[in-house]
Amino acid sequence: MRRFFALAALLMATLGLGGCGYNTLQSADEQIKAGWAEVLNQYQRRADLVPNLVNTVKGFAAQEQQVLLGVTNARARVGAIQATPELINDPAAFQKFVAAQGQLTSALSRLLVVAENYPQLKSDAIFRDLVAQLEGTENRITVARNRYIKAVQEYNVVVRSFPSNLTAMLFGFKEKPQFTVENEKEISSAPKVDFSAPK
Repeated sequence: MRRFFALAALLMATLGLGGCGYNTLQSADEQIKAGWAEVLNQYQRRADLVPNLVNTVKGFAAQEQQVLLGVTNARARVGAIQATPELINDPAAFQKFVAAQGQLTSALSRLLVVAENYPQLKSDAIFRDLVAQLEGTENRITVARNRYIKAVQEYNVVVRSFPSNLTAMLFGFKEKPQFTVENEKEISSAPKVDFSAPK
């Protein structure tokens, strides 16, 4: 009889925990990690394109050292930040990472504006290919970041909703940082490139 009550209590506890939101929190947390990994993957792809783009422009526009140095330094700042999965659990580190990516986007935009002044550069096949890859990467970054944003939104709702918020507090699940509107404007815009002939 005692064994029956023990099994009954265990069954009741299991059923009670099933509705506590723990599994939902775990699932949502894994979606965030997967989304963040894709964001980092696309940012890395962009960072890998930068040296080739800078070197191509350097061959045509050596006198634009300030712009070239700005891009190189912005890429170095991005590379100096350890982009680990734990970054999404530290709001201050997350904002530092986002700011560094925004600076790289801005520097790349300035580089492409400089390229507009060099018709020979704009007609160079390597440069055109690199710019096309960069534009494609910027689009991939936007898609990956939007998936991450959605995953964080769903997770944060679970963390803040009753009764799963009690489980979140009990097991230490905290809200994840999100891209803000200000950062979105800064880093989501692909550089504008116009290959039309100057008039």
